[in-house]
Amino acid sequence: MTATLNHRRLLEIAAYGLFIVVVLAMPAFMDAFWLNRIGKYLVYGMLGIAISLSWGYAGILNLGQGLFFGLGAYMVAMSLKLQSYTSLQQGSDTPVPDFMLWNAEPGAVTDLCCISQASFLWIPFQAQWFGLVMAVIIPTVVAYLVGSAIFRLRISGVYVAIITLALVLLVRLLIIDAQPLTNGFNGLTDLGWLTINGFEFDPYLVETYYLIAGSLIVVLLAARWLVATRAGLILQSTRDDANRARYLGYSVAAYQVFFFTVSAGIAGFAGLLYVLSAEFASPTFMDLAFSISMVVWAAVGGRSSLLGACIGAILINTIEATVSESEMLKEAWKAIIGLLFVLVVLFLPRGLAGLSQDIVGFFESRRGGKTAAKPGIAASEAGE
Repeated sequence: MTATLNHRRLLEIAAYGLFIVVVLAMPAFMDAFWLNRIGKYLVYGMLGIAISLSWGYAGILNLGQGLFFGLGAYMVAMSLKLQSYTSLQQGSDTPVPDFMLWNAEPGAVTDLCCISQASFLWIPFQAQWFGLVMAVIIPTVVAYLVGSAIFRLRISGVYVAIITLALVLLVRLLIIDAQPLTNGFNGLTDLGWLTINGFEFDPYLVETYYLIAGSLIVVLLAARWLVATRAGLILQSTRDDANRARYLGYSVAAYQVFFFTVSAGIAGFAGLLYVLSAEFASPTFMDLAFSISMVVWAAVGGRSSLLGACIGAILINTIEATVSESEMLKEAWKAIIGLLFVLVVLFLPRGLAGLSQDIVGFFESRRGGKTAAKPGIAASEAGE
């Protein structure tokens, strides 16, 4: 038994190592366009990790993960918007987003100073560090408040999914309605580049790809370490039987809030990285379809496996991009992705990660059978 566990542990380490090597080796095989595209898919992989952490390990089906992703994206996009040429050229000491001038009502006072005072929420975002920090803090704080309200009342199951779904739609409507402040449906476009110590992270540079890839690797390893800690093991016990965990004296709500918050922080960080790569932030990040897509990615990869959910997100988006651009399949690519998901749910309920575990278990059982057969053969020969 111990040998089997050690063997599976080595296989898991090998899988993580192989994934990291492949991700870091991508720039050697791809041009700038595809490197930028794969960088976006790596961000989606980070969202897969966030979903796996909350759904697979905590048993919390969050259909509003797009809320935290969108909040993170908007925080950093606000900062980068104020660094763009269109904002700097307005002729004011305080940079003003160009859309605020477009959205000014006819006959209203359009003096730049008045607009700057009216848009006081934008003022702190003149500092890039502030936007970067808020991209993680705001989703984390919102998740903590929402999680505390939900889990301390012992709300669970489908009701959590409904509440998170309603929240993401509510915030989406607020952002769209606040057009003078957020540019509404159009989102934040024409952004500047992230600049650190004078170096500009062009979305098509290898350095930007490695920033995203390195962040994904750190998040993946940190999440794997977290679920292997005592807190992670207790969380999984609360997922399997919350009443038993309460009987043993554990605060189920505290563990659920903590991991729900960590998952949201990862999603907000992913939103930050996506803006660096895609150069825009949009209310579509908070669409219901996008949040459900994240759940699909995790289900295909294996919601109970951090690496599986990550690979599932990258794989599904790569297939979508390839199929949708095919002349033969461009009209039917959504049906193909939907069929793929249905087949996985029906025949691979544990996703690709579960399939790989079954394959490993099959070969281990065969090897164990052969090992057990050898002493029997030797004994019969001795009897003869």
